[in-house]
Amino acid sequence: MRVLTIDFDEIQRAMEDVSRDSFDYYLDTESGKVVVVSENIMKEVQSMLLDESDYDEIPEDVEYIEFEKEPEIPEWMLDELEVYLEVILDDKGRFARIPERDRNVAYKTMYEFMEKVNNDELKEKLKIALSGKGAFRRFKDVLIEYPKERKRWHGFNAIRMRKEITEWLETLGIKPS
Repeated sequence: MRVLTIDFDEIQRAMEDVSRDSFDYYLDTESGKVVVVSENIMKEVQSMLLDESDYDEIPEDVEYIEFEKEPEIPEWMLDELEVYLEVILDDKGRFARIPERDRNVAYKTMYEFMEKVNNDELKEKLKIALSGKGAFRRFKDVLIEYPKERKRWHGFNAIRMRKEITEWLETLGIKPS
C-alpha cells in the first residue's frame, strides 16, 4: 500500500457534494491532491470542441481529424481545460473519481448523533427532522439554533467521514499518512 498525505476535509467536502451539478472531484493518486473539475466549463469546452457543423459523419477507422479552423477557447478557460484533459485522458489510473457519500450511511450517521444528544427538546426536533423527504436539510436547519450541538455534530460527522474516506482510500491501495 502506498502512503500518501491526504486532506481529509477536502475529500469530505467532495463526498458530501452529492448533487455534483457544478463540480466533479478526483483524487490525484500520485500527489494526494483533490482535483476539482467545473461541470459548466467542461460542457462549454465540449460543445466548442464538438461543434457538429465542423464535420459530417466520421468513419470509425479515422484516428485523427484536422479541422479547417481551431476552436477558439478563451484564455481564462485554458487552465481548466488542461486539468480536464489530464483527468479524462488518464489511462494509467492516476485520477480516481471521489464518490458521493452514500445517503444511507449519511442518514445513519445523523440518526446516531441524534441518539447521543442529551437535550431532550433538541433530540425530539432532530428526530422529527429526520423523518421523510428533505431530512438532510431539516437536520442542518434544526442545528443552526444550537451552535454548540452544531459544532459537536461537525466533529462527530468528521470522525465518521474520516473512517469512510480511509476505507475508500484502501480500495485504491492508498494508506493516508
